[in-house]
Amino acid sequence: MRYYATTMAHKKAQGAAKNLNDSNPQYLGTKLYDGQVAQAGSIIVRQRGTKILAGASVGIGKDHTLYALKPGFVKFQSKRKLNFDGTTTVRKMVNIQDTRA
Repeated sequence: MRYYATTMAHKKAQGAAKNLNDSNPQYLGTKLYDGQVAQAGSIIVRQRGTKILAGASVGIGKDHTLYALKPGFVKFQSKRKLNFDGTTTVRKMVNIQDTRA
């Protein structure tokens, strides 16, 4: 009967590390709050989808970012929206006002 020597590893096997890469944060959220001064072009809210609606003197970007179209004060308010099925929902809306009322 013949005995064959098996080769042994000289180093401990290191498995490939998975799931170590992390994506960059998106920095979403409200950047300017109610009553704060906004310059033209300043970002008010960064959001995914239209959770907050654009009101007077507020523009909306292609990634749904809300920004000021003219200088003024930020004003958040609630607005009732009529749905297609006849029900109403309350949504937040942001406006730019000339005075701090």
